[in-house]
Amino acid sequence: MTIVAVFNQKGGVGKTTTAVNLAAALASCGHQTVGIDLDPQAQFSAILGATARSGDDSICSLFQRNRPLRETIQKTGSGISVIPSHIELSKVDALYGKGYNAINKLNVNLKAEKTDIASDHWILDCCPMIGVLSLNAIFASDGLIVPISADYLSLKAAIQTEKTLNALEGVLKRRINRRYLLTRFDSRRRMAKNILVLAQMQFGADVCRTLISENVSLAESPSLNKTIFEHAPKSQGAEDYDALLDELIKSGFI
Repeated sequence: MTIVAVFNQKGGVGKTTTAVNLAAALASCGHQTVGIDLDPQAQFSAILGATARSGDDSICSLFQRNRPLRETIQKTGSGISVIPSHIELSKVDALYGKGYNAINKLNVNLKAEKTDIASDHWILDCCPMIGVLSLNAIFASDGLIVPISADYLSLKAAIQTEKTLNALEGVLKRRINRRYLLTRFDSRRRMAKNILVLAQMQFGADVCRTLISENVSLAESPSLNKTIFEHAPKSQGAEDYDALLDELIKSGFI
């Protein structure tokens, strides 16, 4: 079982798009995949058609009353199982603080339920800020994917994320395995190529060889509440996420 978190300290970089379509790529290959939506905006949940009527039907109940994860899993038409988010999740930081028990809760519960939930992989979609929710994802994950939209502000946020991960390694007593993924990449734009070069200089071998191209089908699929494989399975976006999964498996990241 592999637990992968998708995180960057900036919104609009393709974080949820990557989480949804990486999970979909795994599911299309026959892998039992569970996604956890750790963003109060619940976009991951909405795209996959998983809704929580209340906080207690969402991942929020893990923090509220330590409800077992298996009790909040929803099956979806995409073949991905989802533990949805809810707006009440935005209160977690204020209610539970950032003590070790609070930020390690997901990790403890995933380990406890590893044999009770039929899953090959878990994909964790994070909110774009350092807090209880994103720290839970980082502590629980085997690896972290950091999407970088091909612009300078996204790269700057990724550099800050790298600093955060390095600081956390002292607490975790291990290096956090990570991959930096260029998204919304347009090879016709000089800036996109510059960002790729700068990312490779900054992060070296941790930069994915796969590039997620700027693609109309990929951009419009969330508005239809579909993965790219449901909306346009022969599009460049679908090919890119298939290639990403292949790269991550061959490199041992997944």
